Amino acid sequence: MASGARAPVPEDSVRTVSPGRRGEKGVSAPTGDSVAVGTLKSAASPVRAVVASPRPAKGKAGREAARRRLQLLPASQAEGRGEGAQEDEDEEPLLSVPEEDEEEAQPLPPVCVSPMRGMWRDEKVALYCDEVLQGCKAEDADEAMSNYLSEKLKLKDKWLGVWRTNPELFFVKYEEASIPFVGILVEVTCKPHQSLSSCFKVTVSVAEPFSSNIANIPRNLVNEILEELEHSVPLLEVYPVEGQDSDIHDIALALEVVRFFYDFLWRDWDDEESCENYTALIEERINLWCDIQDGTIPGPIAQRFKKTLEKYKNKRVELIEYQSNIKEDPSAAEAVECWKKYYEIVMLCGLLKMWEDLRLRVHGPFFPRILRRRKGKRDFGKTITHIVAKVMTTDMVKDLSSDTLLQQHDDLDLALDSCYSGDTVVIFPGEYQAVNLALLTDDIIIKGIGKREEIMITSEPSHDSFVVSKADNVKLMHLSLIQQGTVDGIVVVESGHMTLENCILKCEGTGVCVLTGAALTITDSEITGAQGAGVELYPGSIAILERNEIHHCNNLRTSDNSKSTLGGVNMKVLPAPKLKMTNNHIYNNNGYGVSILQPTEQFFIVAEEALNKGAASGDKKDDSMLSRVMQNLNLEMNNNKIEANLKGDIRIVTS
Repeated sequence: MASGARAPVPEDSVRTVSPGRRGEKGVSAPTGDSVAVGTLKSAASPVRAVVASPRPAKGKAGREAARRRLQLLPASQAEGRGEGAQEDEDEEPLLSVPEEDEEEAQPLPPVCVSPMRGMWRDEKVALYCDEVLQGCKAEDADEAMSNYLSEKLKLKDKWLGVWRTNPELFFVKYEEASIPFVGILVEVTCKPHQSLSSCFKVTVSVAEPFSSNIANIPRNLVNEILEELEHSVPLLEVYPVEGQDSDIHDIALALEVVRFFYDFLWRDWDDEESCENYTALIEERINLWCDIQDGTIPGPIAQRFKKTLEKYKNKRVELIEYQSNIKEDPSAAEAVECWKKYYEIVMLCGLLKMWEDLRLRVHGPFFPRILRRRKGKRDFGKTITHIVAKVMTTDMVKDLSSDTLLQQHDDLDLALDSCYSGDTVVIFPGEYQAVNLALLTDDIIIKGIGKREEIMITSEPSHDSFVVSKADNVKLMHLSLIQQGTVDGIVVVESGHMTLENCILKCEGTGVCVLTGAALTITDSEITGAQGAGVELYPGSIAILERNEIHHCNNLRTSDNSKSTLGGVNMKVLPAPKLKMTNNHIYNNNGYGVSILQPTEQFFIVAEEALNKGAASGDKKDDSMLSRVMQNLNLEMNNNKIEANLKGDIRIVTS
């Protein structure tokens, strides 16, 4: 909405007085989008809750008159307001026209732009872990934040800021998209703090000129509300304005540091659980936030995480409010309801913990992806060939024997859902999606007819997994698998054996993952674009790779991939996987061509020259070391071309 737009508010929509809400650390009321993207928090947010005892209302008649003058924002003016108001912090538009007999509120001045927006992840990690928290435990995090903020507030005892508070403090009812917050220009007075909680409150008074994002908000109403709050408001609801000295910018940064900590890095369960290295946990959460921001985690997956985090907070608020409404000893029904709400919170808490280590969530063997049972063979013992095409013609089936049982589908998902062990799915050129590819439990063959580039199967962005199998023997042939949005491996072999033959795998998340005890054969295929290794072998797995191209993997969309060594093929050794590689071309990967992680005291790094036929005589020692390690690890490599990988060709490293 442009500056100066008018926002009428209904006469019964202004609250005369609100004492605020009692907040709890780590709990916030739902107020729009997820806190991960920097939305404005309400008065019920972590360490920002106002605790005030209501006193007898003053000037009731005046406030009733003010309430009658405010009117609801019309839909035509409300349209397109919400997100824009949150994104544009430089100018606060007026939302309504004041009556002639009322003092007009001036537009709010721009607030200080947070330097955190331009910080790299390493800078954020250093700021929180080294400067603010300084290796403290989770139960001491509040104190560390308080000390950090207190030191910054000593720089200036008075300054101007915009108090952004929950509209519920002023309005009985309102359109959240139209009025995301009520902003008032205030003068802030910082006083020495006697306790931890008092550090997060500040004394304010209305500054001149009277300014707000609500044009016709009565000044006497604002004064009355502040009196009810004893002029004490949550410090984290106040945003310093531009045009003041450099000390104010330091205070603005400190406030943003604390807001970000409680909005995204803090969890309610942190001080309830023992954590040996709390700063390491904070670093993981910073990395998670950065991965969401820079697109390393695909957008649809990031949205699901944000919704899960918001749902957790909402459920926690529900439980707290439900418990507070129980005045005496709870009845049996109330006790059961409390336990139900509690266990729902525990489940969401566990899910969020898995999110905080995405590799653990995606590849951990404890996390089964397929919960569907095998169908086995049909009762009458016959197999069916499923034709997947919009229209079936006689040419499509001319090469099949006359006794072949056929079933035609125009949807790949329906074809897979109809399969029993022994069936074949034949796919003709086109573009398809099939969530049932993530539920392969029966021994089937899925093959394309025609050029593999013309048979394109894309993943569903809103799902974690793309192709997952625990069948004894499943085969995919002559296909292109195109990953879009899923964060799991493009192909995950959970158990049993899978064959990929003459396929193209265009990864967007991680590559092909072979979990413990599973087996994989890949021939004449191409794997590219993975954000981790192109092929990742877990302990005790088996893989045969022949005549494949694996290139441009470890393709992380992030400013910091220096710590990652993954590239073409990655092996985790405990117990050793079995790998046979013949005539593969592994090139242009951002990590190593092949990386081997082994739990031993030995440490080998083999330079790429040692793998070439023209290696110098001085490299023979390294060559013999590699041969010995390969023999111990059941690793057979013949006639592979490993070249032009950013960090080298083969790395053997201890865990």
